[in-house]
Amino acid sequence: MTSLTPLHVQSHLPDIWKEGALFAFSGYDGPTDSSSGFVASLGATGYSLLFHTPQRRLLSFEVPQSGNVRICTGDVLLTELEEGSLLAVYSSWHTLIGTAPSAVLIQLSFEQSDGGESWREDNLIITKSKNGQDAVVLVRDKERWSLAFGRQVEEASKRALEGLELDAAKTAEDRLRFYRNVPTIADSTKQQLLNKCFSVMKVNTLSPEGVIQQRWSTPDRVPHQAMWLWDSVFHTIAMNKLDPLLSWDFLKSVLDTQLESGMIPHMTRVDGTCSSITQPPLLAWGVWENYLHTKRLAHLQYALPVLERYLTWDLTNRDRNGNGLLEWMIEGNPLCRSGESGMDNSPRFDRAATLDAVDFSVFAAHEAECISLIADVLGEEEKAEYWRKKASYLNEQIQLLLWDEHEGFYFDREMDGSSSRVRAVSGLLPLLLKPLPQERTERLISHLRDPRHFLTKYPVPTTALSEPTYGTDMWRGPVWINMNYLVYMGLIKQGRVEEANELAATTIEMVQSNYEQFGVIFEYYDSSGQIPPPACDRKGPTSGIYDIRRKMDVVRDFHWSASLTACLLMETDQG
Repeated sequence: MTSLTPLHVQSHLPDIWKEGALFAFSGYDGPTDSSSGFVASLGATGYSLLFHTPQRRLLSFEVPQSGNVRICTGDVLLTELEEGSLLAVYSSWHTLIGTAPSAVLIQLSFEQSDGGESWREDNLIITKSKNGQDAVVLVRDKERWSLAFGRQVEEASKRALEGLELDAAKTAEDRLRFYRNVPTIADSTKQQLLNKCFSVMKVNTLSPEGVIQQRWSTPDRVPHQAMWLWDSVFHTIAMNKLDPLLSWDFLKSVLDTQLESGMIPHMTRVDGTCSSITQPPLLAWGVWENYLHTKRLAHLQYALPVLERYLTWDLTNRDRNGNGLLEWMIEGNPLCRSGESGMDNSPRFDRAATLDAVDFSVFAAHEAECISLIADVLGEEEKAEYWRKKASYLNEQIQLLLWDEHEGFYFDREMDGSSSRVRAVSGLLPLLLKPLPQERTERLISHLRDPRHFLTKYPVPTTALSEPTYGTDMWRGPVWINMNYLVYMGLIKQGRVEEANELAATTIEMVQSNYEQFGVIFEYYDSSGQIPPPACDRKGPTSGIYDIRRKMDVVRDFHWSASLTACLLMETDQG
């Protein structure tokens, strides 16, 4: 019935069907519509899909007995049953098509009993929301089936019937062609994880929409659904290996959001609304890394003035005491004291005090260096020299004011000049700077090797074990892949390749073991390895039941975790 080529069935594609994995049409393949909510995650029981429309629908496949999942990517599901194959694939953002043996019962219903109206009409199962603003329709004809979204019942019904005429197997082949370009690595088990990483990256890619004029990326289609500054940069680092022009789209989409002041908001929606804070400045690094793959001077020419204005805005508006070190905006919300830092609830910010921040200052110095490289390539010698000097000055201030000789560590600095003393992963980020005195590199590495501080089963904890606030709540102890990747980069920059590869190996092991158990790539992980990600706190205790509308617990199929895990897999491959 369903015939996919052996190439795809046997090419180490993801094949774990577990709750929460994202399933949606990708902007890589055509237009998307983020306002519809017609994005699914794999259901908690059996073979089911939960669609996150404003009033959620559940599509379930009741099978006589469990089958063998062969493919489980972000837009293709293939399960072999004794009676035949169960296939689901997106033909467009609004239509899901597939095949199923006649013994498989396909049901469509609202998740909640008060979700809206449901009825049958000929061979259609129709669901209409209470407010009448959307409809989802299921149609089946023998072994073929189709599910479609529409703003009205007529539109959804028309799309569903049209979907029934499409070739689901051929459509699946079209979607899976993406994986032919994924780099090959030596270990077949790791190859499957790498393909899963790229699957997560693909499903979190969206098409031009609203104010965003080219393809863009989101941290996760559910629940974030918007574009974020530093997330978008991390998303490009792995995508550079497969499609660097797509990476450029991601970057330009963020660059285009610059305000007249020069500030770039930390979050922008397709309707043009944006946040009033910024986020870690990483865009120049992202643009430079992307240029190394594309060699497109036009991209650098577009980006340079934007990057200069943005970093100038940071240096002007986030240095209250004028000492060259930058301070994050502090918010009143005790569960998110500094969303601007990206490390929302880190104990660094518990006192809601303004601090000369290690990470902000390091990022600014690193950005200045990247801007100087861009200006050099463009022949802008004066600009290149200006930003080289700015990077050098920032580095000097970091070394002078943020290093604690007694502790052998970098700490945030109070406005009165004293050290904050909260030992966090941010204190390791000066590894990204050169020149870094060798003795300081050694002392930072000694912290990484110290079981009192950062040597956990899965390093690097975002807060040291020695901190009384250490736990499993977001930035208060768990491992975040973006921080691990930055530390990994820093170790390589300091010539400590062995330590970098050790960190990469343990990070990959952590992600792989959890993927094999849960079928997803998580937002963050318990550094002790004792608490599974679904049980970790997220701005308060876990809800116990995976329901992102009730409470957002650890996000599943998180984009930067996938992208940077992919980087570690590709950069440390020994094949």
